[in-house]
Amino acid sequence: MADTVRIPEQRTAPAVRLPRTDGFAPPGRTAATSPRRQGRALRERLPRAGQGRFEVTPRRPDIVDAVERSAEGRIEGLIPIRTGRMAAGPFAFLRGSAGLMAYDLAPLPHTGTGAQLCGDAHAANFGLYGDARGTLTIDINDFDETVHGPWEWDLKRLAASLVLAGREAGADEDICRTAAADATGAYRRTMRLLARLPALDAWNAIADEELVSHADAHDLAGTLERVSAKARRNTSARFAEKSTVEQPDGTRRFTDAPPVLRRVPDAEAAAVAGSLGPYLRTLPPDRLPLLARYSVQDVAFRIVGTGSVGTRSYVVLLQDHRGEPLVLQVKEARTSVVAAPAAAAGFPVPAPAHEGQRVVLGQKQMQVVSDILLGWTTVDGRPYQVRQFRNRKGSVDPAALATDQLDDYARMTGALLARAHAHSVDPRLVAGYAGKSEELDDAIAAFAVAYADRSEADHAELLRAVRSGRLPAELGV
Repeated sequence: MADTVRIPEQRTAPAVRLPRTDGFAPPGRTAATSPRRQGRALRERLPRAGQGRFEVTPRRPDIVDAVERSAEGRIEGLIPIRTGRMAAGPFAFLRGSAGLMAYDLAPLPHTGTGAQLCGDAHAANFGLYGDARGTLTIDINDFDETVHGPWEWDLKRLAASLVLAGREAGADEDICRTAAADATGAYRRTMRLLARLPALDAWNAIADEELVSHADAHDLAGTLERVSAKARRNTSARFAEKSTVEQPDGTRRFTDAPPVLRRVPDAEAAAVAGSLGPYLRTLPPDRLPLLARYSVQDVAFRIVGTGSVGTRSYVVLLQDHRGEPLVLQVKEARTSVVAAPAAAAGFPVPAPAHEGQRVVLGQKQMQVVSDILLGWTTVDGRPYQVRQFRNRKGSVDPAALATDQLDDYARMTGALLARAHAHSVDPRLVAGYAGKSEELDDAIAAFAVAYADRSEADHAELLRAVRSGRLPAELGV
C-alpha cells in the first residue's frame, strides 16, 4: 500500500499589529470617521447657504486709509503708479486690494477647514507657463500672498473677481452671477472627481487640456490656443532681444524704458548679483550644474503687476557659453497681507523664517509642475523670491472675454483652484461638505455679487480721493 501523504495542518497566520505612524492615516478607518462623513458634518458648523453671507464690519477702514496702509514700505515714487492702476476700474481695484478683502472675510463664518491658499486667487492670476521641457501648463501663477487659511477664501475671491470682470466686459448681471456659480460648481465637481481617484493619481493630476475638458470649457478653446501661441514666444530670449543692447565685447546690457524698466546704480546691481550665491543654496543640488553654465551680465529694476507695484523687483540677465540669455526675476517678498486676517479667523500663521521661502514653498505645494529654478535670497536685508522671468507665460484677460466665454473661463479656473487646494486639504473632506447639489454654488454666487457691489463702491471712493488730490495717482501707466 502506498505511503499515506500527510498534509500539514494549515494555520491562520496571526494578524500583524503595525504601530501607528505619525503622518499616516490610522489603520481600520471606519465609515463614521471617513473624511467625506466629516465633511458632511461641517454643514452643522456652517450650512452651505451660510457661505452667501456678507456684511461690512463697522471697524472697516475707509478706502484711502486702506490704500495708504498697503503702500507702507513700498518705494515712495512708485506708489502713485500703483494707485493709478487700481483706479482703472473695480476689477483692477480688487486686484490691488487682497488685504482688504481678507480683512472683510475674517469675521465671516467659515468651515474651519484649512488649505494652502493662493491668497490672491482673482481671475487674472491664472495662466500658462512652460515646464522644464517647454510643455505648457495651465494653473494659478501668482503666490505672493500664499498662506494657510480657510479654503473658501480663495474660492470667494475668484467668484467675486469673475463678477467684476464680467461687468467690465459688458456682460449682463445674470451672466456674471452664473459665472460665479459655475466657478464654484466646477470647484465642487473637481473635488468630487479627485476624491474618487486613487490618492496618488489625484495628487499628480495635471492642470492640462484634459482638466479643462472636464470643466466643460470647450468654447474657450480658441482663446486658449491664441494665448498658447503667444506664450510659446514669451521667452527670456525674446525679452532680452527687446530690452537689451549688445556691447562691443558681445555681452548685452539692459536699456532704460521708463518707468517700467530702468538701469540701477552699480552698487545696487552688485548687491542683487551677489545675492544669487545664497539663492543657489536654496535650489535642489541637481540644478546647480545647469546654472554653473551661465554668467551674470546685467541687472535692471522692473515694475510688475498691480498689487506688486512699489515693491522691489529686479531682472537679472544671464548668458551661457553661446551667448543665449536666461533672465531671472528677483522679486521682493513682503509679509502676506492675508496672514493677519487668517490668524484673526483662527488660522494663526507662524512667522516664516524667510518670506521668499514662504512664497516658494506655498507655490510648490499648490502646483503639480513648478518652475525648476524657484528659490529665495536676501538683498540688503530684505527677503526676495527668485524665479525664471518669461518662461513661456501667457494669460487670459477675463475682463476682455466675450460674454459667452466668461462661464467657460469660470469653470476652468474653478477646476484649477480645486486641484491646487487638493494638495493640502483632503478632497474627500471638501467634497463631503460641498455635496452634489448646487446649494454651495448659489451661496458663493450671492456672496460674489454682494462683494462685487462693495468693490465698485470702494473703487468709486478711490476715484473721489484721486480727483480731490487726497491720493496722488499716475493714470494709464
